[in-house]
Amino acid sequence: MARNELRPIVKLRSTAGTGYTYVTRKNRRNTPDRLQLRKYDPVARRHVLFREER
Repeated sequence: MARNELRPIVKLRSTAGTGYTYVTRKNRRNTPDRLQLRKYDPVARRHVLFREER
């Protein structure tokens, strides 16, 4: 199965400085900018902002 360049796999890294990451996919047509999601960081034990890493 070939990789789809329209929906690439991206890493979301915690802004809390814990180094925790999530892995997800995004649609480049709908979100051409870097993705930012508020998700749970189990190391910090709270919800923090996760930013797309390149």
